[in-house]
Formats: sequence, C-alpha cells, structure tokens
Amino acid sequence: QVQLVESGGGLVQAGASLRLSCAASVRSGSTRFMGWFRQAPGKEREFVAATLRFQPATYYEDSVKGRFTISKDGPKNTVYLQMNGLKPEDTALYYCAAGRKTSRAVTDVDYWGQGTQVTVSS
Repeated sequence: QVQLVESGGGLVQAGASLRLSCAASVRSGSTRFMGWFRQAPGKEREFVAATLRFQPATYYEDSVKGRFTISKDGPKNTVYLQMNGLKPEDTALYYCAAGRKTSRAVTDVDYWGQGTQVTVSS
C-alpha cells in the first residue's frame, strides 16, 4: 500500500508562488511515476505535471508549462510542485498521484493523496 501526503496549499493573489510537497511511503519499484492532478469545482480532475521516479523525465499540461516545475527528492520519496505566476484559473484541489503506468489519464493512477487546496484571487 502506498500513502501520499500533500502539503503546501493556500490562498494567494494572482502572480504569487506556492510550492506543494508530496511525501510518499513507497517501496522501491512499486510505482513508476509520481505527479500532480487538480480538480476545480464543477470540473473533471485533470493532469498537471509528472515525473518518473527513476529517470529525469518530466511532463506538463500545456497551460502550466513555463510556470510550474515538478521536482523530486529520491531518497526522501518526495515530489514537489513549484508554482509561479499563479492565475485565478489555477484555483483547484491539487492531488498528488502515483502509479505503475506513466500516463496522464486519471484512470491510470494507482494511488492518490487527500488533496491540498490552492486558491488564487484576482
């Protein structure tokens, strides 16, 4: 069983920055990727960013490219999402995710965190 615990959300003004953290209790080899999804009120959960646990590759949703950066601390099994230039449309519940299959699809995620709220005011 994999547990994911997020932290770092909050209420900020447009243009501000936040850093989300996700600490995973992961046994080596049980998951291939870790990343972030988000869900705004009334909308479906969507992919934001992901990285591979044992390779340097990173992936981003188009609307966050150049503003968000995903990184990891391997020995700590922790993934970070640095969010700069936040916009009101970034407001959502952000979920940490992990899975065995590298994918942007919600249905391919094996493990979810409880979510951390990010609210960006205009």
